[in-house]
Amino acid sequence: MADKRDYYEVLGISKNASEAEIKKAFKRMAMKFHPDRNADNPEAEEKFKEAKEAYDILSDSQKRAAYDQFGHAGVDPSAGMGGGGYGGGGASFSDIFGDVFGDIFGGAGGGRAGGGQRVYRGADLRYNLELDLEEAVGGTTVQIRIPTHVGCDECGGTGAKKGTSPTTCTTCGGHGQVRMQQGFFSLQQTCPRCHGSGKMIDNPCGKCRGQGVVEKHKTLSVKVPPGVDTGDRIRLSGEGEAGENGGPAGDLYVHMHVRPHKIFTREGNDLYCEVPISFVTAGLGGELEVPTLDGRVKLKVPAETQSGKMFRLRGKGVKSPRGGGPGDLLCKVDVETPVKLTKKQKELLQELGKSMEEDSVHHSPRAASWLDGVKKFFEDMKS
Repeated sequence: MADKRDYYEVLGISKNASEAEIKKAFKRMAMKFHPDRNADNPEAEEKFKEAKEAYDILSDSQKRAAYDQFGHAGVDPSAGMGGGGYGGGGASFSDIFGDVFGDIFGGAGGGRAGGGQRVYRGADLRYNLELDLEEAVGGTTVQIRIPTHVGCDECGGTGAKKGTSPTTCTTCGGHGQVRMQQGFFSLQQTCPRCHGSGKMIDNPCGKCRGQGVVEKHKTLSVKVPPGVDTGDRIRLSGEGEAGENGGPAGDLYVHMHVRPHKIFTREGNDLYCEVPISFVTAGLGGELEVPTLDGRVKLKVPAETQSGKMFRLRGKGVKSPRGGGPGDLLCKVDVETPVKLTKKQKELLQELGKSMEEDSVHHSPRAASWLDGVKKFFEDMKS
């Protein structure tokens, strides 16, 4: 016994550790040194056995008291301490394994119903909701119709034919779980016969075919807050699939998808649009009416505006549902070259062009600068 390590040291806990701390420490050690996770490490099995032995003693209040008073001698049956030895009564390793590892190997998310069978939370559902930009920005309430599973009204959700009842599963005894021995430890898993329900149905219901649930469509009202965007989602608690064996229902997640708009594009809380303007308006300036999601507004275009100029209308964008002020509307002007000119219009443009050629640097500084750059480029190539 002298070569045995202190049980508290093995689990890495203090001597005044609570039962919950002991259980948590053993779970951590077992997860680290479990043989299934360390097939190529022969030392892992020994460390797992050592941790299991420490847990066996410290999780039992009587054994722990004997160990605290007499050390390893107090829990060693060969030391004659009477009934308090390590080989004495108490929880078997199978019980400990099922208790500590039930959430790992026994189906996460499940609990136990009063009769012993495992209960499961219902599955979450997803619904893709398409919205126009106006609906997404201003908010709306929509009605959606979704398929779901509800308890069968013919059998009352039992799955058994009317007038009959399910019987207790003979394989798992109604627990929904069975244990399989593998070497020195056991694994707890869902019963292969009743699939975790703990019940057997000899005469299944004709309507639900023994499932206890039937598919049904239901209509829900979804309130969409102002400012949502593609990728946002709304959770409707308890509107998912029904749980099994009395378990809670899952949730419904409504995912937003905003359709492309004919005029506006959205980036974050800002809106963008392109505004075509005439050659004359760009040169002489003027006032335009531009659309916003709140209606029309006036946009003053200064004289000599170049194509691509961006004008910002503050507060005419989108207000985020997460708070903060609204974004802006950014209008990009696009100077449109006139088409389908009459003979008279062409003559007037030619006359305008000739008059501007006399002082091109003054009237078209960007073009003049570009031409100077091209001229220098060819001169450098020659030299």
